[in-house]
Amino acid sequence: MSQIQRVVPKLMITLMAVTQIHGCANRPQPEVQSPPPQTASSSNELSPIRGTIALFDGTGFSHWIGADGGPVEWEIVDGAMQVAPGTGSIITTEPFRDFLLHVEFNIPQSPPDARGQGRGNSGVYIQRRYEVQILDSFGLEAGPGDCAALYRFKAPDENACRKPGEWQTYDITFRSPRWEGQGENARKIENARITVIHNGVLIHDEVELQNKTGAGRTEGPEPGPILLQDHGHKVRFRNIWIVPLD
Repeated sequence: MSQIQRVVPKLMITLMAVTQIHGCANRPQPEVQSPPPQTASSSNELSPIRGTIALFDGTGFSHWIGADGGPVEWEIVDGAMQVAPGTGSIITTEPFRDFLLHVEFNIPQSPPDARGQGRGNSGVYIQRRYEVQILDSFGLEAGPGDCAALYRFKAPDENACRKPGEWQTYDITFRSPRWEGQGENARKIENARITVIHNGVLIHDEVELQNKTGAGRTEGPEPGPILLQDHGHKVRFRNIWIVPLD
């Protein structure tokens, strides 16, 4: 894979992200293109976008802790982190406000009798408040509880899921709510906004989040970490990077 092939789609996504973060969504937007497929040997190569923080490059959990504050008990398998069911979710050691986040994930094949939320369940929680669902929803008419949904709030505009066992991507642009005042006197004056590209397909376009989603924590003016959910299934993650935009 050439350097240009790796860079161009991500730069397009970043340009779109920056215009949204700074309120320039009415300007002409670059075309959204599918990220190029990655092989196992290239999966841990980082985006060359300036300011990128490698949250997981396949070598360790230095940017992560357990959601309860303890050490991470997940496993690293073939350069990917894998949920160890029952050990708990994990969060980044650093909080984030406005950003572009890239996550690759792989959902395991479920037993034939698995139904509903029992099909390879996990999630990416933005600031521990807003969940982008992970689930085996391949071939289904996606609803607000299915893969790539803003959990229990909005279904994806299109089902872009791949089959279990295939690597998938989320490219998430997030703009945090805006607040006036401090502490108990803080008052929200603008809702959060989120754009999600799933496997190269735009499925949430600058959606306004009026409140937390699902089991997310209560909104507040402080930034928050990224949480990857342990929901009892051996979902794998790799090549996770973030570009702060605030």
